[in-house]
Amino acid sequence: MRHKFRPGAVLGAAAGIALLALTAACSNSANSNSSGNGLPPAPYGTYGGQGSDQGEQGGRTGFAPEVDPREQADSAFAIDIDTASYTYARRQLLDGSRVDPATVRPEEFVNAFRQDYREPSGDGIGITADGSRLPSTHHLGDDYRLLRVGLQTRGEDPAERQDAALTFVIDVSGSMAEPGRLDLVKDALHYLIDQLRPTDQVAIVAYDEKAWVVCDMTPVRNRDALHNAVDDLDPGSSTNLEAGLVTGYRVARDGFVAGASNRVILLSDGLANTGDTNADDIVAEIRAEAAKQITLLGVGVGSEYGDALMERLADEGDGFVTYVSEKSQARKLFVDKLPATLAVRARDAKVQVSFDPSTVAAYRLVGYDDRVIAPEDFRDDHVDGGEVGPGHSVTAVYLVRLADGASGHVADVRVRWLDPESRVPSENVVSVTANDLSGAFAAASPRLRVDYAAAFFAEVLRESPYAEQVRLPDLAAIAESAADQTEDSLVDELAQLIRLTTD
Repeated sequence: MRHKFRPGAVLGAAAGIALLALTAACSNSANSNSSGNGLPPAPYGTYGGQGSDQGEQGGRTGFAPEVDPREQADSAFAIDIDTASYTYARRQLLDGSRVDPATVRPEEFVNAFRQDYREPSGDGIGITADGSRLPSTHHLGDDYRLLRVGLQTRGEDPAERQDAALTFVIDVSGSMAEPGRLDLVKDALHYLIDQLRPTDQVAIVAYDEKAWVVCDMTPVRNRDALHNAVDDLDPGSSTNLEAGLVTGYRVARDGFVAGASNRVILLSDGLANTGDTNADDIVAEIRAEAAKQITLLGVGVGSEYGDALMERLADEGDGFVTYVSEKSQARKLFVDKLPATLAVRARDAKVQVSFDPSTVAAYRLVGYDDRVIAPEDFRDDHVDGGEVGPGHSVTAVYLVRLADGASGHVADVRVRWLDPESRVPSENVVSVTANDLSGAFAAASPRLRVDYAAAFFAEVLRESPYAEQVRLPDLAAIAESAADQTEDSLVDELAQLIRLTTD
């Protein structure tokens, strides 16, 4: 039975992962397209929009082309568990606003949804590689196949996690006075203070035109003082994000707890306008601290949101970013997903898919445009990858064009990561055959069909040149069918968002 869609429905499960990191406490120490969709303005048609050519477009990374494996057999990218792109697009659509194509990243749409991958028995990363033919509604030749690469880490009992040393860097600038910004942050912090262990430690830094320490690193057993510190947060003036992060990392470094999960958690609308607003300069500061095992979690809020800056800061800070707009869902998700935000199962994780030129005529990775790495960097452990916590899943979608009469081996999928403590590298590998991709789309796993619908919905919203291959009503129907099978309200919401974009 399909769950009834509500505009206030719970945010995507993966979105909650990052958000839960919001667990806080502290001690008080001082267009191009035309056709009607009912949204203003209306850039989306029944078919996907007319996309731009490859290359930089208004700050966007160019759309990846099809690749001939005879010229480049290996496709490599760093793992990314961000979900902010989907949850921010969701907010814009529900508000009746146009989604900015530059903020749409297909991998974050896909990773916003639950997967049903089997967990590995050990502490590494398990691989699921499956696929199918394309649906008949996808306008490509019959020689194309859908390949899904799924990665999964083992879950963790919350009672077994390491203690946490969390430094919250909270934007209290004037723009945070808008409902759904600082009020949401304060509510979540109050709620989550009571969820942390007495042995966890928390510091709070606030910033507007300057930054200051609300409380140094303090054991959570001092809960009353922590609640009082949160109550004292009020919106101020300009936004000096650089000062906030510099101060936050200093406090985190000074309060570093060996053997604990040391994190800086930035809560902001990402709209820096004072101090050094250059992303490169702020990123340089974060990278230096990330090397000291202090990672960054970004939580974005607000109807106007600096997506590009928050995304880059999280990537360069060995962390991840998500976006929230609803108080009740954020509270629930922060608590439910807290363990996954505090522990690290694998560091600098990367994926490499090696396609067989004898059976594959071309392939294309959908998304991960800003996470692609050179194949020779896959085993270079000095090249940054992504961090993955307990119970996390990561998914990548490829379109693969098989050679005439192809059978047998199609590709090898490898994942490489470093042990969080010893930094010793490990790898896992599985092979994919033509038979693995030969099944009908309608008979494929409902979660795979959700991934397809989410990925190509993103292609439409970002005005990709490949969006012309699909129709929004067909994507909505695919999501609706998968929602019926999974009884997942978040998938039903995806279908309704696609319908909203079509109308």
